[in-house]
Amino acid sequence: MSSENAISVRNISKSYQLYKTPADRLKQFVVPKLKKLFGGCDTRYFEEFWALNDISFDVKRGETLGILGRNGSGKSTLLQIITGTLFATFGDVRTKGRIGALLELGSGFNPEFTGRENVFVNGAILGLSRDEIESKFDSIAAFADIGTHIDQPVKTYSSGMTVRLAFAVQAQISPDILIVDEALAVGDAKFQAKCFARLKELKEQGTSILLVTHSTEQVVTHCSRAILLDGGRLLENGEPRFVVNRYLDVLFGKDRGGEATNAVGESKGSQEPPKPEAIQLSCSEDIFHSRPLYNKHEYRWGDGGAQIVDFSLEAGHEQYPGVIQSGDLVTVRLSLKGLAPLKVPIVGLTIKTKEGLTVYGANSDTLGVSIVGDVGVRSPTTLICMGFRCSLAPGDYFISVGIASRQGDEVIPHDRRYDSIHIQVAANRTFFGITDLGLTMQLERIE
Repeated sequence: MSSENAISVRNISKSYQLYKTPADRLKQFVVPKLKKLFGGCDTRYFEEFWALNDISFDVKRGETLGILGRNGSGKSTLLQIITGTLFATFGDVRTKGRIGALLELGSGFNPEFTGRENVFVNGAILGLSRDEIESKFDSIAAFADIGTHIDQPVKTYSSGMTVRLAFAVQAQISPDILIVDEALAVGDAKFQAKCFARLKELKEQGTSILLVTHSTEQVVTHCSRAILLDGGRLLENGEPRFVVNRYLDVLFGKDRGGEATNAVGESKGSQEPPKPEAIQLSCSEDIFHSRPLYNKHEYRWGDGGAQIVDFSLEAGHEQYPGVIQSGDLVTVRLSLKGLAPLKVPIVGLTIKTKEGLTVYGANSDTLGVSIVGDVGVRSPTTLICMGFRCSLAPGDYFISVGIASRQGDEVIPHDRRYDSIHIQVAANRTFFGITDLGLTMQLERIE
């Protein structure tokens, strides 16, 4: 990755004028001019809405930047300003090289033209000569893989076919900057894998990529860096996993969405939870951080209505093992302290790779675990025992735990400890990949 900036965004702000009625729009067009002419006071007939407010960041050549944010946070407005289809109210954007963009499904396509004709039109818009487009057409058609539909009008295409062709055009011309705004969410899994493989090739060739997606795992897996927008402001700019955690904070913490909390009962699953081990867990003091396997770089948040104050982890008849053998039964026990009465508590656990890819996640709500008592009322402190078979490939993994409670249709996060427990799984030569699915094989006959 080069140190040269492909995109430089400085103090970008975008304001819109919102009118309650069409008459107010007409008044705003006429009345201020008349008052200025006759020396009257200025009057506004609109409300000012700032879609973006003082946004600044750089994207280096060959860097992939993930852009996260809730709906209405200003992501699409920012991309339109970068591509030049929208002008900022204040600020400056500088880009170097040819820009390819998928801002909307099939944007730039004429629905009456065939796919072939649209390839040539889009190529010309992007500055390619007809000879250059012809030399790349076969690779574009092969990547899109829509067969004879390439010679049919685009208005007859499905959404999946449209995004296939749109991405093929942009990706195969190797732009200096490629902007993808949620377009890949339409394609099937096979096509998405194909697209991300192509994005990796482009990145290695020096293309700078802006990827807007609600998939946090795509950001962690494919992006060099990430930014988080909320309410038109830049909240975070940095390492993808940190920004993703902050995004989840904004998405679930402020919006009262989520999972997790305090319940004891029997799972509907076929595997019985393991019995608690003899180690004494704290019932009051928060000593979670003092235990072996604790990750000091955890991300912790919640309203504090309940806390996870201690944990133990046992595998292979060893407490807090330095290495876990693939196939071992792992027991995780949590000590939960209720600071306020909680209704319908939920406890959750998630396992992620060191790259941030979620391998497994579940909670007492999804498992159908019954509730015993109200945490913080009858049971100020509750112990939870969870067990799972460690069918993971060798490597480092992080366990996240959380407690929340349900109030009507809302889930209130109380204490979420992301990536708080670090485990290492030993080498296993019986399989490769992420997890052991227990493949069986036998010889039936020889003819």
